[in-house]
Amino acid sequence: MKKINPLDFVRPNILALEPYSTARDEFKGGDISVWLDANESPYPSGLNRYPDPHQKKLKTAVAALKGVGEEQIFIGGAGSDEAIDLVYRIFCRPGVDNVISISPTYGVYEVSAEINDIELRKVSLGEGYSLPVDALLAAADANSKVIWICSPNNPTGNAFAPLDILKVVEGFNGMVVVDEAYVDFSPYPSMLAFLDSHPNLIVMQTFSKAWGMASLRMGLAFASPEIAELFARVKYPYNVNGPTQEELLRRIELSNPSEQVAEIVSERVRLAEALEVMPVVHKVHPSDSNFLLVEVDDPDGLYDYLISHGVIVRNRNRVRGCEGCLRITVGVPAENDRVISLVRDYRQA
Repeated sequence: MKKINPLDFVRPNILALEPYSTARDEFKGGDISVWLDANESPYPSGLNRYPDPHQKKLKTAVAALKGVGEEQIFIGGAGSDEAIDLVYRIFCRPGVDNVISISPTYGVYEVSAEINDIELRKVSLGEGYSLPVDALLAAADANSKVIWICSPNNPTGNAFAPLDILKVVEGFNGMVVVDEAYVDFSPYPSMLAFLDSHPNLIVMQTFSKAWGMASLRMGLAFASPEIAELFARVKYPYNVNGPTQEELLRRIELSNPSEQVAEIVSERVRLAEALEVMPVVHKVHPSDSNFLLVEVDDPDGLYDYLISHGVIVRNRNRVRGCEGCLRITVGVPAENDRVISLVRDYRQA
């Protein structure tokens, strides 16, 4: 494998960027009792001080949780979407560079590309929604800076084998971002173990799914120290508010989602087995995530029927590659029973 320097793919203006220096960046420690450096309100409210812009305590906890170095972590305050946008701003020149993505996949990659004026090249998944390794590499040219791989993939639900992902990482002269939002539900391990040996790899994860903290909007990106430092340089100074940092730190220390993950995986199997024998269902696609992609006779009609009975799922019928499909999140047992009952009772008009 050829040696890759990920800084070679960074926009020159980003490499030269002097980051905004917060009021506390120059502070090296000491016995300070009067804080008059940041133009904050001096009246204590529990919220009157700016939060740690570098999330040091939180990074220490995340590093221990994920088995990575603190210098390899970026923490985003808008879920993984913040990291997605930063990838474009760090690596892609507007109107010049392009990125490559599997299709169908998470829609924010494309929306963020359009916002940043970057061409996004879609490569259709292979048979059985398999990873099209050769086609992804063939889609690249001299201006291709990023390949996006969501694994397990949304909306198809399946994960890709790490060795197949590594073929893309090792064959591409640019950055490969692996979005692992659903990795906790997958039989495959995280790609975090390959960060040190593959400096052009970025791994994204989140606390929104398995950890049940979607409301906190806390996303993570892991990369080489050089790239993680660029994330910190380009992000807005106080991108994660103080109460969110404190709450996430508390939950990491006190909770473990393993039991809930195990129940979701078990319920995923039960829900799939129940749905696949119903007349209206053509196919339940294999899933390594916390949802099922279900191909049905009349997706629009069934979607409306479920809504009329108080159940909302995601209609993916108009997504290329998911025609005829509804995406159904795995709920608690009673919620899954409700879905099973309604789909069983549905009669196509």
